[in-house]
Formats: sequence, C-alpha cells, structure tokens
Amino acid sequence: MYTLTASDLTLQPASFTRQNGIEYGLAQTPTGPRLAILSPLDWPGLVTFDGEPTRRVDQTRLLCPLSPKNAAALRIQLAWLRPSLLGLRTSAGLGDRIGLATPGHVRAVRAVGGNIAPIFAQQSMREMARTDRTPQQVMDDAMWGIFAEGWHAGFGADADHLKTPEDIDACLAVGYTFFTIDPGAHVDNRAETASLTELRELAKSLPLDHRPRTSGLLGKRYDIEGLELTFDEVTLLKAAVKYGKAIAHVTSMYQHLVSAAGTRPFELEVSVDETEQPTSHAEHVYIVKELKRLGVKWVSLAPRYVGRFEKGVDYIGDISAFETDLSGHAAIARHFGPYKLSLHSGSDKFSIYPAAMRQTHGLVHLKTAGTSYLEALRSLAGLDPVFFRELYAYARQRYDTDKASYHVSAELSRAPLPEEVKDWPGLLEQFDAREILHVTFGSVLTEKTDTGKRRFYDRFMDFLQANPETYAANLEKHFIRHLTPFSLDNRL
Repeated sequence: MYTLTASDLTLQPASFTRQNGIEYGLAQTPTGPRLAILSPLDWPGLVTFDGEPTRRVDQTRLLCPLSPKNAAALRIQLAWLRPSLLGLRTSAGLGDRIGLATPGHVRAVRAVGGNIAPIFAQQSMREMARTDRTPQQVMDDAMWGIFAEGWHAGFGADADHLKTPEDIDACLAVGYTFFTIDPGAHVDNRAETASLTELRELAKSLPLDHRPRTSGLLGKRYDIEGLELTFDEVTLLKAAVKYGKAIAHVTSMYQHLVSAAGTRPFELEVSVDETEQPTSHAEHVYIVKELKRLGVKWVSLAPRYVGRFEKGVDYIGDISAFETDLSGHAAIARHFGPYKLSLHSGSDKFSIYPAAMRQTHGLVHLKTAGTSYLEALRSLAGLDPVFFRELYAYARQRYDTDKASYHVSAELSRAPLPEEVKDWPGLLEQFDAREILHVTFGSVLTEKTDTGKRRFYDRFMDFLQANPETYAANLEKHFIRHLTPFSLDNRL
C-alpha cells in the first residue's frame, strides 16, 4: 500500500504520524512547506481541508498550504495539537516574535527530559501590535512547529499581558488556555512615598468595594514559615492604595473571562511585575487575600521582585537579596495557594534560576520571549554579517524611541559602533548592544520603504527559512541553559 513515508515527498521525519488509518506529515516542496495527508477516498474529514489532491486507486493524497483553515482542521483530527491546561507543574513560556522558533523550543524541552510543562504559543498584545501579528497567527505558527517536531506531550497557549476585555475575546476565540492579566497601568506608585495623611486621602479614591476596611486585614498578624507580617494602618493603606485599583481591574477582567469562556477551561496568571517598586511581602498577602475575597482563581502570580529584570540580560542586583525576597513570596504562595510564582522578563536570568527553583520547590513559571528573537539575530550574524550589520545600525537609530516602554539601562554610547565590530556573533554578548537589539524588534520587523514594502522582514524571514537547522540549533543550546535549572533533578 502507498504511504507518505514511501512516497516521493520529502517529509520532516518527526512530523509523520498515523491516526485512525489516516497519515499526516509536513512535506518540503519547491513552493514551501505543505501539510501532507493520505487517506481513503471516502474519509469524511478530507473535505475539511483545502489542498491539491492526487488520487491513487482507493486513496487520496492531499498537499495543503499551512493556512488558518487547515491548521484548525488538523487540530480537530490530532488532539495533541490543541493547547491544554498545565496546572501547578513547573512550566516555561517560550515566546516567539517571528513564528519560527517552536522547533528549537521543542528540542530544548525534550533535551532536558520533558519534565517542564511548556507554553509554546505566547505573545503579548503589545508585541503582536509591534510585529503586525494576530493571536491566530501566533497560535498557528506554534502549532505548525509542534507538528513538525512531533511533540505529543501537551503544551499551553499564553495570551500574555492582557489589558482589555477585547484582548481576552480575541485570544479566547482562537483557543488560548492561559490568560495573563496585566493591571500595571492601575498600580499607584505614589503609595511608596506618601505620608499617612496622604495615604488616607488617596484611599478615598478607591472603588467602594476595594477600600482598606473591606479587606478585613487591619490588625491581622501572620506567621508564614517564619515570615512575620502585621497589617497596621500604614501597611494596609499603602497596599490598598498601591494595588486596590489594580485588583479591581483584575477582578473585572476575570469576570469577563469567566463569562466569555463559558464551559471552556482556562488558567489565569496575575502580573504586577511591570511597576516601579517591588511588591513587598505584605502587599503580596494583600493582593491574594483580596483576589480570594472577590472570587478570582489563579494558577500563577508575578510580583515585582527586588533587583532589576531588564530585557535580554542577566539579573541586575544582589542575588542573595533576591533569594531572601523570593523565599518570602514563595512561602506566601504555598500558604495561600498553592500557586506558582512567575518570573517575567525571565529570559537570560541565569544567575537566579537555581534560587528560584530552590525557594519555590518547583512552583514556578519562567516567562521568556525576546531572547528567541536574539537567537535569530545570532544565526544571521554568523552566516550573513553584512545583513546583520545593517540591522544593528538601524536598531541603534531606533533605540531611544523604542526603549520608552521597557525597563532597560543600555546606552548607545557604550554599545560598539558598527564600524568597530570585529566579531558579529560576539556582539550578542555585549550588554548594551544586546538590549538595543532586543527592544527594537518591532521596528526592525515592520519598518517599510517608501514603496510600502517591509525593509528588513522578507530578507530576514527568507534567511531563517533557508537555514532552519542553524536557528533551531542555536535555540536548543540557548534554552537548554535556561531550562536545566528547572528540571526535576534540581527541584530541591
């Protein structure tokens, strides 16, 4: 009998699968990758796919473009291509800003033993806007990568840093399972320096159901694994003023999500990491007590830790102070949960990964995104340094504008000028250049010429699609380093 593996097609070996007598695989063709399907002539599912049929006696071979319709049809047939809930397993979000990183991500997760629950589809609404991508594209790009690598062990899909109900609806419609609510715009940083009189006045502007007295925390004392906390008036007022409106926003977003999701299961993450000041342990308790009081259920929470979590570089600060801070947050998460603590802007923070695993006992979620884009640039720098030099020169021009919405400290004056660079892959290890390249991704990927054509995007994508193994190998190496500290063997 004719089979896909014995045909004239060039199949990606890991993609081949047979289910209920139907064969599927990812084929490389002169016009690009195609979904190949081999089925009996009378298979009812055939009509759900669009493609070019070839009939062979009692079989049909269909070559299908990697379109949204065909992606949706394939998810119906192969359940392992649909995102699922991850629960309290140690997990990692592997964001992808260009849609080609998932094969390398899958290989890295496999290499560390598959003990980490991966989120392969992840991108924030801000990143989607900056790269002209949609929630559907992010989901489908990840799915095709999962299919190509034959990953059957489950994955999550994170609708990251959601700020409006419309954001929720757009991601829910295409099957996301993990929703990260970002109330950062509602955090009031004035609480950090306000006097008692000022705190009392600021508290009056809070919604009635979120004023300090409604929390029931005044005068409460806690001893949580040796962490002693007391909610006197100043402590409670500071927490309520700083986070009260943020909690109101999270609650409203959660209620909308519950209503919109209906019977569909989902997981929630609450993120307050993108704020000016760290989240104190008392403020953490206030947040979780209020969320519980208001009926919000969540699987992970991202406080603002001490130190600096800048984009694409290692942790900046006292590592022992971070571990002490994290120890208290982890104790609170175990006591009032359990729920996971999330490390946002978590990529490349190699110096603190062991402490994070040690203190959370595995109740931790690592979130990465831009570092995969940097590995794409590393691939380019190694094979086409002339093009990479052009990108770097442009990134330098854009940096002062693009850095406005990020917590970064790179300075153009400290980054090498293009004419000074001798080792282009090595430029990715220079702190300032790395951050400059990291935060200018949106401009690089969307900059247009006078004729309306994207200046860099097509050449960049053509390069990556022509050198998929180089990119995947760089990603695999990079993420093995990220994920190894979070493997089960390092849990305690």
